[in-house]
Amino acid sequence: MPTLTMAPTLGDLLKYELNGNYSRETVTLKSGTNYALGSVLGQITATGKYRLSPAAQVVGDEGAETAVAVLTEAVDATAADKTGLVVARGPAIVSKAALVFDASVDQPAEKTAKHAQLAAAGIVPRDPA
Repeated sequence: MPTLTMAPTLGDLLKYELNGNYSRETVTLKSGTNYALGSVLGQITATGKYRLSPAAQVVGDEGAETAVAVLTEAVDATAADKTGLVVARGPAIVSKAALVFDASVDQPAEKTAKHAQLAAAGIVPRDPA
């Protein structure tokens, strides 16, 4: 019997949100990446676009090293900039297990720093219950 694997859903990521009309925003995602649901994003200061939040500052993408939002849908922006819906402010609770980080965020301390940055925006990462 084949094993079926279901893709993550918004319910796997978003555990609590006071008011979606307040906490969510449509943003422009920088091209070059296939963004997964739950992507932890930072905003590029010069352009206002969002990208996966790296562990350290990246030349040309300054500002994105601070995590400020979580993507609520998968968006393929490999060929061009695309729009996506994000949780940009809280109060909101997201599952730590459903968060997707930039490849440079590979150490526990770096993930903890991203969790703290999201919490500062009112988006609180929690362990699944």
